[in-house]
Amino acid sequence: MAINEVQLRDALAWETGSTASTERITWEWFWEAIQGDFNESRSTGQIAFDAAVSMIPLVDQICDVRDLIANSKAIARAEDEADNTWLYVSLGLTLVGLFPSLGSLVKGVLKLFFVSVRRYSPAQIEKAVDKGMNGVITYLRKRNVQRYVSEKHIDEVLQWLADQIRTLKGKLTVRALQDNFTRCIQIMEGLLGKVSWLPGAVGERARASVAMVKHVHARANDGLGRAMEPLQRTLDAIIHRLEMENLVHLHGIVDMSNIHFRGALPETPAVTLMRQAEPPPKWLSKGREGDFPGLDRKDKDALEQIAKKKQKGWPDISKKLSTFHRIEHLEIKGPAKLYRVVSPSNGAMSDCWLDEDVWQRIMSSPDPKAAWRKHLAVWPDWNPNGQFVVMEIPPGETLKAWKGPAASQNKDPRTGLDAHLEGGWNQIMISPSGPDYDATRIYERGGGNGTRLKRTGMSYDDYERLAPAQKARHLPLRERINHPHIRGPLGTGWGYTDFDAQIKDARIGLPTLAGQTTN
Repeated sequence: MAINEVQLRDALAWETGSTASTERITWEWFWEAIQGDFNESRSTGQIAFDAAVSMIPLVDQICDVRDLIANSKAIARAEDEADNTWLYVSLGLTLVGLFPSLGSLVKGVLKLFFVSVRRYSPAQIEKAVDKGMNGVITYLRKRNVQRYVSEKHIDEVLQWLADQIRTLKGKLTVRALQDNFTRCIQIMEGLLGKVSWLPGAVGERARASVAMVKHVHARANDGLGRAMEPLQRTLDAIIHRLEMENLVHLHGIVDMSNIHFRGALPETPAVTLMRQAEPPPKWLSKGREGDFPGLDRKDKDALEQIAKKKQKGWPDISKKLSTFHRIEHLEIKGPAKLYRVVSPSNGAMSDCWLDEDVWQRIMSSPDPKAAWRKHLAVWPDWNPNGQFVVMEIPPGETLKAWKGPAASQNKDPRTGLDAHLEGGWNQIMISPSGPDYDATRIYERGGGNGTRLKRTGMSYDDYERLAPAQKARHLPLRERINHPHIRGPLGTGWGYTDFDAQIKDARIGLPTLAGQTTN
């Protein structure tokens, strides 16, 4: 690796805030700059991003070599200790930042998170990542970073970063980290080439450092293998934190001048529209039988399983048993996210949710709304859709839940609807018990054409007890979300209707309702 002396002096001047005038001083100065343990405050304040985005030559390599030497020294000192896994995690964090495909933006953000993670214990990774988020936001607001983002045409930078790190996580293996280790040693040898031949103690110590790093490299397989789980957990925590921060920054409704809700669709007109639609909706399957029959509500084995788990804190889903094709209990450990499709008349907090895998499967489908209705078996009179919310399960918390494929759904034979919803994708069911998580108000349709709304004093339970004809004359609207861990509502982009015939119904401009845009 050929070193440009001018570039090296400029890099060292930026990194240390001082200058050198001769070649001899430059190389001694470089040697001093990469000695010692991590300078955490300097790493947070300088190393991560200004250098990478400003493209100051050699600064990144100097930082990488310095970190690698510091990691290797710590491991060499503790070589005989019973558990040095966290030292290998620290080494792994350095090596993760050396993937050749990693752009400067992602690398800088990772370095900021990693500086924070190194200060905490293995049990506090999520807390460390949360603390590191403040530094990341500060750097992303810098003018040169914003210019970089603009030049790269990155729209939602936080989600883009999460996606890039998710791709990186898929490449994370011991072999890949060892390859990065090899590349960094080559960079180190190039940078230390002239230092190694300086006379006296400086040259001797430089040669000893190279030998020490190579010794750690040769023996790192086992340690990096033990470090893989906390490294993966660190990247998971970073992805989760970036995505949650992205949701906080998103607007709930994008095209506010053209967003209108026409109210819930009662079952009778919904069935009529499904029977008359030509062509039939993509989410509706022919025939009354699907491939995922629901569990019998009197299934003794399932009811016994539910009863036993209820005593240990799991929700009682006995009345919802027929909505599952199969069930299993689980504990969802934070940090984690659950998703729920809602309409402005649905409560944000309820029992039915989707995990991240199913949500990504829906959103990557050619027609996400059709995939959601079809494979989660949701009738249009159950949930008009149009919005979604995200519930964050904080680090250290656990949520008891049931999971299983949604059962195929059909309507009462007397409706004459010879069709079904297929089901088959996993749904999550939790207990929504707690305080009033949603401020939902019931309005009565009035006026000559039923388009005027009059607020009533009804509760949502009162509304649910209304006869079908009375229910059709009322409209529940969620005005505010009170749950501390639910973000949203956010627009799905799917629209608020399933049939053109719904367009004639009274439309309500959602942006005038405080809780319908964002909380």
